[in-house]
Amino acid sequence: MEFNKNMEYPNFGFEITHKDPKSGARTGKLITPHGTIETPNYIFCGTKASIKNLSPAHMKEAQTDIILANTYHLMIQPGAEIVEKMGGLHKFMNWNGPMLTDSGGFQVFSMGHGTCADEIKGRNSSKKESLLKITEEAAYFKSYVDGRKLMLNPEISMDLQRKLGADLIMQMDECTAYQVTKDYTAKSMRMSMRWGDRSLSAFEKQHDGKQGLYGIVQGGVYEDLRTESAEYVASRPFFGTAIGGCLGGTDEEMYGILEWCQKHNHPDRPIHFLGIGRIRDVINAVRYGIDTFDCVMPTRIARHGMALMKGVPGERINLVNSRYKDDPEPLDPSLDIPCSRDYSKAYIHHLLKAKEMLAYQILSQHNVAVINKLMREVRAAIQADTLDKLEKEWLAD
Repeated sequence: MEFNKNMEYPNFGFEITHKDPKSGARTGKLITPHGTIETPNYIFCGTKASIKNLSPAHMKEAQTDIILANTYHLMIQPGAEIVEKMGGLHKFMNWNGPMLTDSGGFQVFSMGHGTCADEIKGRNSSKKESLLKITEEAAYFKSYVDGRKLMLNPEISMDLQRKLGADLIMQMDECTAYQVTKDYTAKSMRMSMRWGDRSLSAFEKQHDGKQGLYGIVQGGVYEDLRTESAEYVASRPFFGTAIGGCLGGTDEEMYGILEWCQKHNHPDRPIHFLGIGRIRDVINAVRYGIDTFDCVMPTRIARHGMALMKGVPGERINLVNSRYKDDPEPLDPSLDIPCSRDYSKAYIHHLLKAKEMLAYQILSQHNVAVINKLMREVRAAIQADTLDKLEKEWLAD
C-alpha cells in the first residue's frame, strides 16, 4: 500500500510541556486548525452531531475544549454529503473548536459482537440493524434506520471523515469483543494493520493539512498482540495514537493493557483512549501517558438523574433518590455556572419526578462542567507532582 512514510501534518502539532518524574503522566498542547487545547483533556460525545440535551453554547459555558461526532451514525443520517454541503461539522453544528470523528468501525462491529450499549450503537430499531459479514475488503451491514444494505471500509471511512471535516480522525479498524479467541483477535488485529495502511493511503490522496489521522492499537487482552499492534502504529506516519478494542473485563486488565502499550507507543504523538472516561479511569490512565479521553458517561448518567460529584462514593449522587426531595443546596456553586449554582437539589429532584426536560439539561451541563474541572485539576496536579493527592480528593472509595 503506497503512502509517504514521512507524511507531515501542517497546521497540527503536539508539544509535551511537562513530564511527571514518577509516572508516564504528562501535560501538553494539542494544536489543530480549530484551536489549541491543553492536555490531558476530555472529548465529549456528540454522537449524531449533537451533545445530548446541550447546545454548543452550553458546552462552552461549561468550559469544554473539544467534542466528537460518530461517523457511522452520520453516514446513515443525514449522510456525509449533506454535512459537507452545509460546510462540514463545525459549521453544521455551530461549534468553532477542535473536533474528532471515529472511523465508524466500532459501531458496525459492536452489532456483530453484541457487547456494547444500545446508545453507542444507536439501536433505536434493533430488528433493522445487523452486521452481515466482515471480509478483507469491507464490513457489510444493514442500516438501523431503514434496513438498506451498506458497506464500510478504510477508503470509504476516510472519504466520509473528510466530508464531515473534523480535525482529528481515526483509521478504520475492527473492534473485537471480550469473548473471542486469541486466534481471532490476532487475525483481526493484523487485518486492522492492513486497514491502517489502506487508511493512510486513502487519507494521503486527499491530505490538505485540515485533518490529522490517528492509528489504533488493537490486540485485545494479550500482551504480545498489543506490543505488535503498538509497534505497528508507531512505525507508520500517523499524527496520533489511539488505544482501542477489547480492554478486558476488569480495571486491572485495562490498566495492564495501558502499561503494555505505553512501552511501545510513539513517545512524541498524542495518545487517545477510546471510549473510556470514568473519573477514576481518567486519574489512573494519565499515569500511562494518556492525553485525551472520550466517553458518553457524563451526559448518559445525567439522563438517569445522576450528578457527578468530587469526593463522593461512586463519583456521583442520584437525584431521583427521595433524600433530595427537600434538599435546599445546589449541586456545586464553585463551578459558577447556573446549572450547578442556581438550582436546589430539591428542584432538580422534582423535575426528574415530573420528567421535565430541564432536569436532563441541568444535570448534563453540570456533569460536563465537573469533568472539565477534573481535567483542569489533573493538568495542574501533573505539573505540581500532586496527582496522588488529587486522586484522594476526587475518589472517596
